[in-house]
Amino acid sequence: MYRNYEPFDNRQQAGAELAAALNELKGTDSIVLAIPRGGVVVGYEVASALGLELDVIVPRKIPAPGQEELAIGAVASWGDHERIIDEHSVRFLGVSNEYIEHQVEIQLAEVNRRLQAYRGTTEPPNVEGRNVILVDDGIATGYTTRAAALALRKIGAGQVVLAVPVGPPDSVEMLRPFVDDLVCLRTPTPFMAVGYWYRDFRQVSDSEVIELLEKARGDSP
Repeated sequence: MYRNYEPFDNRQQAGAELAAALNELKGTDSIVLAIPRGGVVVGYEVASALGLELDVIVPRKIPAPGQEELAIGAVASWGDHERIIDEHSVRFLGVSNEYIEHQVEIQLAEVNRRLQAYRGTTEPPNVEGRNVILVDDGIATGYTTRAAALALRKIGAGQVVLAVPVGPPDSVEMLRPFVDDLVCLRTPTPFMAVGYWYRDFRQVSDSEVIELLEKARGDSP
């Protein structure tokens, strides 16, 4: 059944609404880990409003052969780089193991490039036993988000709270077993795409991500 959700004006508004939904975590030892690039804009608003530390985690989708926008899985920074593979799509498309292994190498190289550019190091932040708020600007298939959640488990996160402005109901439900809590403000049907639910969904640059992370460090007590 279609529900008449209004799009967010922009990622800043989405982040402010998300922060309000997470208000009970204000001033705690929680850390916000945002997924670049758009998720960092949302995550900055959440971290600023709640007085929390902001950092990034970088998952990357594994694209289907010849179809860059179609994900057949994902891999994330840290942990043991455990990959998520959509076996049904792999079989349907006839994707070889060699292709998948090659793509994992390519995506992990991009993960490390981004981590180095954004943080100056590829080493993870200290999340041992801490409450981690995993933030993105939206969920589509949920593969990259799931890969990020698994990586956080591997590096010792105490609790993982997934917080996103928007996502399709089936993807949101698929992710629930992989996190301790999940906040999704809007679950429209039909979903279309994440960008459909933002009036302003302009692309975010690496330089904007770096600027927001530096600003967040300056804002921290």
